[in-house]
Amino acid sequence: MNARRDPMPAEARGAHSAGIVILATLAVLAAMYVGSELLIPIALSVLFTGLLRPVVRRFERAGLPAVVGSTVVLVVFLGLAAVAFTSLAAPVRNWVAEAPDTFAKAQERLQGIRKPLQTVTQAVQKLEAGATGQPPPEHSGSEPSADSRRGQAASGTSPSNASPSTPLVLNANPGGGSSVAAVAARVFGTTTAVLAAIVEVVLLTFLLLASGDTFLNKLVRVLPLRSEKREAVEIAGETERVVSHYMLVTALINVGQGVLVGVAMALLHVPSPVLWGLLTFALEFIPYLGGASMIILLTLVGLATFDSLGHAMLPPLTYLAITTLQNNLVSPIAYGRRLRLNPVAVFVGVLFWYSLWGVAGAFLAVPILASLKIMGDHIDSLAPLAEFLGD
Repeated sequence: MNARRDPMPAEARGAHSAGIVILATLAVLAAMYVGSELLIPIALSVLFTGLLRPVVRRFERAGLPAVVGSTVVLVVFLGLAAVAFTSLAAPVRNWVAEAPDTFAKAQERLQGIRKPLQTVTQAVQKLEAGATGQPPPEHSGSEPSADSRRGQAASGTSPSNASPSTPLVLNANPGGGSSVAAVAARVFGTTTAVLAAIVEVVLLTFLLLASGDTFLNKLVRVLPLRSEKREAVEIAGETERVVSHYMLVTALINVGQGVLVGVAMALLHVPSPVLWGLLTFALEFIPYLGGASMIILLTLVGLATFDSLGHAMLPPLTYLAITTLQNNLVSPIAYGRRLRLNPVAVFVGVLFWYSLWGVAGAFLAVPILASLKIMGDHIDSLAPLAEFLGD
């Protein structure tokens, strides 16, 4: 009697399983993108719970109930956040009021830098046109020739006059009422959404802190095997230690870097040096993207403030030198071996989560990657992921 054949060969089963995994991954990513308004507050609450839970646990060991300890810790944390926000609000408000003039001056300087480059480009194009026998391309930014000026004079037109067929809109909304209403609605709508998200994060963080280890105990009871229960406890404990250590060390590093940047900007006579120190502290919580934003802003301010191009480039170059030394000397020592992630994986992860959840995703990228690596170190099926994320 012939043995019954497997209707699906091993290769087909592997391809089928890989296809299912890919489809499931795409479905999860789509759900995370669509449900970002719900998932981002939850993810932030879990992050802050992991940061503050060790402190609440110490209050519990001292005899205080979890609710009392959570209230004390959250009130202190919110007070510190309010002080930091208040310190940052006034300098940012003043800088935003001066931003139009700053950007206009920077744009003028950039136009002056672009003119020599345009001259070189035009010369190269003329040489290429002479070599190939083709006429050089016309440039909209170049001066009109004498023949074209004579032709415009004969036709009664000038470069400064608009064509009759081209409408010149001076004011799309003369009354201005609906424009102001639209802007106000947008601003207050955004403010309301941000405040609602902050309230959600604070309430959910408080509930998670006050519940203690309830959810971990429920997870342990649900898992069938003793080994799985042990792995769950180890993963939860290590993830909490790594995330809280990362957030605390990052805050301390950002404080030091912010002080150095503020002092350096004061020595370089950059306006509002305190603002740049505070922005450094805040933006450095977002890997790569925060530093890139600081370099762009300091470049614009340098171009708008100083006449010499070399002096204008000193603020962004100084910031770049400080952050490079911090990333290569201070961070490896401060983080130790608790957070050994591949820099390429971190960069790709920051871009991925930023494209998925915006600034909140970039802020959450490193804790999420660290949590995935810890899970991969303990779960055999996720070992390839841990190998890719590891340093």
